[in-house]
Formats: sequence, structure tokens, C-alpha cells
Amino acid sequence: MRGCGPIAAASRNRDAPTIAVVHSSSADAQSSTASLSAATAGLEVRPFRALTYRRRDPEQLARVSSPAYDLVTPAGRDRLADADPHNIVRLILPLVDLAAEDRNRQSADLAAATLRAWEADGVLVRDDEPSLWVYELSPADGSEPTVGWLGAVALPPTGSAAVLPHEDTYPAAVEGRRALLAATATDLEPIVLAHDPDPQVAELTAAARNSDPTLEVRDSDGVRHRLWRVTEPEVLDRLTEALRRTGAVIADGHHRFAAARAHARMTPPPPGTGLILALVTPMGPGGLRVAPIHRVVPDLDLGRALTAAATGFRVAEVPVSGGADAVVDAIDRWLASPEEAGFLVTDGRRLLQLTDPAEEMLAAVPPEAPAAWRELDVVLAHHGLLDRLWHRSDDPDSVLVAHRVNDAVALAVERAGVALLLRAISPADVAAVARAGARMPRKSTLFVPKPRTGLVLRPLGE
Repeated sequence: MRGCGPIAAASRNRDAPTIAVVHSSSADAQSSTASLSAATAGLEVRPFRALTYRRRDPEQLARVSSPAYDLVTPAGRDRLADADPHNIVRLILPLVDLAAEDRNRQSADLAAATLRAWEADGVLVRDDEPSLWVYELSPADGSEPTVGWLGAVALPPTGSAAVLPHEDTYPAAVEGRRALLAATATDLEPIVLAHDPDPQVAELTAAARNSDPTLEVRDSDGVRHRLWRVTEPEVLDRLTEALRRTGAVIADGHHRFAAARAHARMTPPPPGTGLILALVTPMGPGGLRVAPIHRVVPDLDLGRALTAAATGFRVAEVPVSGGADAVVDAIDRWLASPEEAGFLVTDGRRLLQLTDPAEEMLAAVPPEAPAAWRELDVVLAHHGLLDRLWHRSDDPDSVLVAHRVNDAVALAVERAGVALLLRAISPADVAAVARAGARMPRKSTLFVPKPRTGLVLRPLGE
């Protein structure tokens, strides 16, 4: 199992910064083996008439925009809502304190009413002509920007290899996003696709950035977001034709993609449901990087967790001097070291490392699954540790997720449980799983940097 032993850790490509090219030989994603570009149908990316905030100064955009909905904590949601009465979080997360069924229905209705009011008041305005948008994300550390195009991507037909998913979804979450989409008739935030590189796409992307951006904002993590609105018919024609030669992997937005598919199956299908707002970025240089997503198991005493874990793994104490902050620092050092392996477990006070899975743990992973899937750390964590030893099913109530180490540790303390810290999956592993037609457990990958929600919206009724 990759990452759980010294040999596996040494052989694994942990330094690859971007997703590798996916290969597919057939329009059937379940049996594909050659380049995605060779698939019978590639990406269909279309211009659209965007809905944007009327006020576009960077300070105002910082107040009204938000991270993606699944990155917003309850406390973060309140801070964003308080920052401005028109913050986009009031649309993507209108209500958070209700049971799931009531929340889906009432949230969707509230979001739709709010959206209509903002349009009527001129807070949000519709473009006069269709366009595509170049989107550049520059990390605060000065590393290479991620650059792609925002467009309306056609939902591929069943059996097409044009867009390949790699993660499982949770039905309740899909239904929540579908209800929101149906009520608002608007794509409120883009999914992210990583596509085959194409030299003409790269050329057109570079040329479009040789002017002042249409929108610009810097988020709370220091990432600078710059967008250029492109309307020239010749440029759009050349770009869409070039992208039609490519295929893509879903990097972010599996639940929204599934929700768009479900919404499109309505009878009769509402206008605009065959498309989804997406940021399409190249695989390789100029594309995305992968960060880990951690797990938190609430209401699990560390002593009981370790007693159970010791029946399937070697458990070793990681020395930590200090409280939760020292634990976070130790975890960060562990994640940054290519020599480390396995998993970390903490309750915010003690820190333990789990390595060398027993044969029974390896046997817990379904043997009929593709090798690319069976060898993932996150698969062993779910099938071996979480399911077999800790008896937790993979649902949002039993196993919580955290995108940052400090959030995972704080949540473990708050919920009287333990945090399970995982290393990032390599981009090559993501590509291999998608190529094999397999699915990772939900929330296995965090592709970064993320587009900012609220900068560009897509009304469905084009």
C-alpha cells in the first residue's frame, strides 16, 4: 500500500507538482487505455453571457466573493455573510442550521429569492454578449500561476471519455446542489477540469493576458485572481476548436457535476441544463497541484482509537512538546518530508504514526478493484482503519473532512474525537484512477489553487 511502508514511500512520486496526462483509447471511460485526445468526442466549451457584480473594484470583490462552498466552515460562513450584505455565500450556503431535507428545500428557495432581488436591484448585472474568460490564479508564494478558461462546458453523453471523474459522491450532497441549481437556474460557482495540453490553447491563453484584466481580487490566502473577458469571435472559435481536441479529468466539483447531470434528466429538461460552468486548465505546467484532505472522526476517544488501530498497524508515538499548536507544527513537518509514510492520528494533545499495515488490513481493500485504486493511502484508510477497525461508515456525519491541518486538529478537539492526517495523492495516481474508470472515496483530492466563487456566474436560461 503506497505510503504505508518505507519501500512504497521511497518509490512514490511525491514531488510531481501537477496532474499527469490521462490516456484513453475508447469512448468508454471504464476500459480506456490511450490518449483522451483520441476519444471520439472531446471538450465542448461554449461562450456564455455572464452574470457579475456591478461594482468591480478589488476591495468590493474581496468583500462579496467567497471560497468554494465545500471549503467554508460554519464560522467562516458567518464571517463572510457579515462582511457584506451581498456576499455570495448568502447564495451558495443560505441556511446551515436545519436538517438536511429541510435545509435543501428552504436554502434553495431562499437563494433563489435573494438572487432575484440582487438582479432587480442591480447588484448583479448580465453581460450583453457571450464571452469566455481567461482566469489566472497566482499563489502568494510566488510559484507559477495556474491559468485556464471559464466557459460553459457541455455535459458529455453516457459513455463519453470527454470528462472523467475520479471520486465518489454522497447522494445527499448531490441533491442539495441539484435543488440549489434548480431553484436559482444559475451556475453559482465553477467546477474545475484538467484537460490535455494543447499548443494552440496555450498560445491563445498567453495572448489574451496581454492587457489589463477585467476583474482582479486577492483572497485571504494571498492568492491573486485575475480574469480577462474575451469576446472576439475569431479567438473564441479557435479556442473552442482547440479544446474540442482534448479530454479532461474532473479536478474539483464532482458533486456539482453530478447535480448538473441529475438536473438535466428532468422532464422536460429546463433551458441551459446541458451545460455546466467550468474552469478548464491544462494538465502539466500551468495547471493545478494536489493537496491532502484530512479526516476527523467525532466522538472517538484516542485511547480506544489506538487500541483498535494497533490490531492492524504498527503504532508509534511522535514526540510533541506543547499543545495543539505544537501538534500542528509537527504534522506540517511530517507532511513536508518525503521520507515519512503511513498516517498520523491525534486528539490535539498526543500525536501517533500508523505504518506497516497487517495483511488483514490489505485484505480489507476490495481485490477486484483496479491496482491504481487499491494502492492508494486513502483507500486503505477508509476500508481498513475507518471501516474495519473504527467501525465508521463513510458519510458526512460519521467521518468529517478538513482541508487544513489546523482545522482538522481544532475539529477533533471540538468534537471529542480524533483527526486522521493523510498525505496528498500524487497527480499520477489521480490520472491512473480516472483512466481505470475507478472512483476514490469522496473528498480524496484537493486541487489547488481554487477559483474564487462569486466573480463570474452563469444563468442557465441562455
